[in-house]
Amino acid sequence: MQKDLRQAFNQNFTKEKYDQYMEEIEALEPGALDFRNAETPVFVPKEFIKKMLGACEDIIDVIVAENFKELTYRSIPAELNVPGEDAHPQCLVFDFGVCENKSGELEPQLIEMQGFPTLFAFQAYHSEITAKYANLPDNYSAYLNGYNKESYIQLLKDIFVGNHHPENVILLEIYPEKQKTRIDFYCTKKLLGINMVCLTKLIAEGEKLFYMNDGVKTPVHRIYNRVIFDDLQQQEDLGDIVDLSKPYDVEWVPHPNWFYRISKFTLPFIDNPYVPETFFLNEITQPVKLDEFVLKPLFSFAGMGVVIDLKQEDIDKIKDPENWILQRKVYYAPVILTPDEPAKAEIRLFYFWKEGWKRPVGVHNLARLSKGKMIGTRYNKDKEWVGGGVAFFEQ
Repeated sequence: MQKDLRQAFNQNFTKEKYDQYMEEIEALEPGALDFRNAETPVFVPKEFIKKMLGACEDIIDVIVAENFKELTYRSIPAELNVPGEDAHPQCLVFDFGVCENKSGELEPQLIEMQGFPTLFAFQAYHSEITAKYANLPDNYSAYLNGYNKESYIQLLKDIFVGNHHPENVILLEIYPEKQKTRIDFYCTKKLLGINMVCLTKLIAEGEKLFYMNDGVKTPVHRIYNRVIFDDLQQQEDLGDIVDLSKPYDVEWVPHPNWFYRISKFTLPFIDNPYVPETFFLNEITQPVKLDEFVLKPLFSFAGMGVVIDLKQEDIDKIKDPENWILQRKVYYAPVILTPDEPAKAEIRLFYFWKEGWKRPVGVHNLARLSKGKMIGTRYNKDKEWVGGGVAFFEQ
């Protein structure tokens, strides 16, 4: 995106440098990096950043409005509604595609948003290693709003550990050691001192929760929640696990309900040029050009069920249109020049909402590169200069 930096990076790239870079990343936790790491970061100019942040502020205006919970009451499946929901989520992420408008100009387009964590801890290490590898100029940073590595780590501690002792805070996931994102769990342990605990190992006694910490039954006061309930429903043979639909004397960070409230469900309520026009399928009263829209289920895991090349028969067979959205197509621009074909880019902005703040604040990011039809591993097999990464923003 920044032509001078892109040209310099590509000219200086060697396979040996990349291999050394990857060795340093994999050394964070040997054997835990289970997704492809791209050969290059994304260099983002000021004007593009301004457009993304402006879109985020318009979205946040909707989220902080007094009627937001009323607007999104239907977003939470009844069987997955967890007691004890708090006033707001502690973290949000916004995914923007680098797209091209009708005038041929690059612009961000919101792809998705989540009231849910992502690779927060891993990116603290990853962005630092990548900046050194890319010989990053001083006027670029992976951070936003004046944050740096030290203040970012402190914010993570404030958000996820709070006033508790780290041994009483757990990162909760289903089989965490098997997850593709597990490198982030290990980095979280290093940065915050909290243990990852499998849901199958959680112990409930009345309203109290416990886990075994080196053989010692230890109270859980706060849960850094990484359980995606859509994923939980896909699991088989979990055995007799704790029923999370019951109220427990525990703090959730973030509370599971926010995964649904801030999601695809929120998109129809947003009005911004960098947020694609979106409708609930059951509320469409006028014909639309189906080739201009994507059909998405509101409740699905990892992008499953999305229909890109939409036909009327796809719509006709849907029996619960209230649980689907039509979202105007966006066109990723293949602007990241690589040794073969150019790559498309998506930038995920990390926002945090600390207790006492009136609004969430943008702090950090990750990036993903793709040469396939969609972003994601299954669409980029046997390709290079694709995968996870980081964006560096012009300051």
